[in-house]
Amino acid sequence: MSRASQPTRLPPDVYESATAAAHIASRTVPQQIAHWARLGRELEMSPQVNHREVVRVLAGSGSYDALGKPEQAIVREEWASRISELRAGLNYEAEFAAAGESYSEADESGDVIVHPVRD
Repeated sequence: MSRASQPTRLPPDVYESATAAAHIASRTVPQQIAHWARLGRELEMSPQVNHREVVRVLAGSGSYDALGKPEQAIVREEWASRISELRAGLNYEAEFAAAGESYSEADESGDVIVHPVRD
């Protein structure tokens, strides 16, 4: 077995995130993981990017406004990825149905549609 094809165990949350991101980026899951690995490697090796400050901001202990433009771009990309993953997991219709509640939403024309409680 070549080094490139050895299996690697990933935490379930990483695999799930890679699955969601791969779908959005039209990649396979292994391609997405390799993409993230290359980005991470280049980020950590880059003398132009303060990796520690990026990590601090993403952890909530640093100031986004104190970052330089390259670091802000990295943080915004990570935030966008996290938001996409969270949105992909939302199913308000199922939540309202489980709670026995009706809900309203706007259609493409902006008209209000009321969804009654389902039995």
